[in-house]
Amino acid sequence: MSMRILIAPSGFKESLSVLDVTEAMTRGVLSALPDARIIKAPLVDGGEGFTEALTEATGGTLHRVTVTGPIGAPVEAKIGFLGGAPVKTAVLEMAAAAGLRLVPRDRRDPCLTSSRGVGELILAALDAGAERILIGCGDSGINDGGAGMAQALGVRLLDEHGQEIGPGGAELARLARIDVGRRDPRLERVRIDAAVNWHNALLGPRGVARVFAPQKGATPEQVSLLEAALENYAAVIQRDLGIIISAQPGAGASGGLGAGLHALLGARLHPRYDIVMQYLNLDTLLTQADLVLTAEGSLDEQTPYGKIPAEVARRAKQCGLPVIALAGTLGTGAQQNLEHGIDAYASILQRPCSLDAAIAEAGDLLAQATEGVMRMLRVGASIKPARRETRRHSTLRRTPRARRRSGIRHRPKDASTVGC
Repeated sequence: MSMRILIAPSGFKESLSVLDVTEAMTRGVLSALPDARIIKAPLVDGGEGFTEALTEATGGTLHRVTVTGPIGAPVEAKIGFLGGAPVKTAVLEMAAAAGLRLVPRDRRDPCLTSSRGVGELILAALDAGAERILIGCGDSGINDGGAGMAQALGVRLLDEHGQEIGPGGAELARLARIDVGRRDPRLERVRIDAAVNWHNALLGPRGVARVFAPQKGATPEQVSLLEAALENYAAVIQRDLGIIISAQPGAGASGGLGAGLHALLGARLHPRYDIVMQYLNLDTLLTQADLVLTAEGSLDEQTPYGKIPAEVARRAKQCGLPVIALAGTLGTGAQQNLEHGIDAYASILQRPCSLDAAIAEAGDLLAQATEGVMRMLRVGASIKPARRETRRHSTLRRTPRARRRSGIRHRPKDASTVGC
C-alpha cells in the first residue's frame, strides 16, 4: 500500500508562493517515492496569498485595483468576493498594499513606510458594495499601527498644532489627538473581521517594534523610536477613544495594523487560523494521511508563535501523525520547534550560496531537499531490527573451543549474566 503524504506548507516570503512551494515539494516526494499518494493543502496565515486562497476555496471572484504602496508609489492589488457567503463578503490581504516585498531592500525603513494602501483597499471594497470585509494580516513592511490606513478612511490623526501627522511609524510620536468625526460613514454598517497572529503584542519586549522592525530595516535606535511612538499612539487611543489597545491580543499584528483596525475602524480581531480553517479543510485532510510535510521560509524561535508549521504540527499531533518541516533557513531557536509537534526539520540549503542565488533557485533546492528527506525515510523503513535472541542462542551453542577462539568467555549455566 502506497504512503499517503500530506503536504501542508506556507509560502517562502519574497521567494516562492505557497502554490510554488507545494508543487516543488510534490516533485521531491515523487522523485523518491513514485507511488506515493500526495494530498495537497497549501496554507495561508493572513499574509501573501490569503485573498486568492479564500476566494478560490469558495468559488468567488477576484478584482484588480490600484492603491498607494508602502513607499508612496502606486501598486496593483486584488480584492476578492467570497462565493456562497450569506452576505456580500470582500476578502483582502494587507500584504498586497503594504507588504515587505513591495519595499525595495535599499528603501526599507519602517519609520517611513505607510499602510495607506490598506485603507484604499477597504474603500474599494465599500465602493463595490461589501457588507462584510475579511482582512488578512501578515508579511507587512510597515510599523505605523494602521495610521495610514485610518487616514485613508477619513480618520484625522492630529499633532499638537491640529495638523495631520505624516506617513510612517515615527510620526506616531507626534500624535496629539484623534478625530473620528470624518471617518467614512459606511464603516458603521459593515462588519470587519481581521485574521491576525494572536501572539503579536503591540508593546513591550515581545512588541511589534522590538521583534519585527529589525526585519523591516530598522536600526537599534529606530527600534527604540518606534516603540516610543507606539506607546504614545496607545496612550492617545486610550484617552480619546477609551480603548486600552495595548492589552488587546493581536494588536501588534502587521506592524500594529491590528491596533488601528480594532481601535480606529471597530474591527474584530480573530486568531488567524480560526478564520483560515473555516475555508481550508486541513483537519479533514489530516485524517487521510500517514505523514505530514510542512515548510516555511525560516524556521526559528518565532515559528511556535502562530506560524503555519507549528499550527500544522499541533493539529497533526491530535491525529497522531509524524511531522517533518523544511525551511529556507534555520534560525536561532529552531530546535524549540521539536517541543511543539515537529518531529524533524531540515534546511533546503545544502551548500554555501548567496541570498540572491538561494532565492532564484529556491524551487529546485526545495524539491531536492524534499527528495533527500524521503529517501532517508525509505532507508529507515527498510532497516530490520537485529534479532538479538537468535544471535544469543547461536552463540551459546558454540563449542568451548569455538567460544575461546572468538574471545567469548564461558560462564557457568547458573551465572546471572548468562544471556545479557
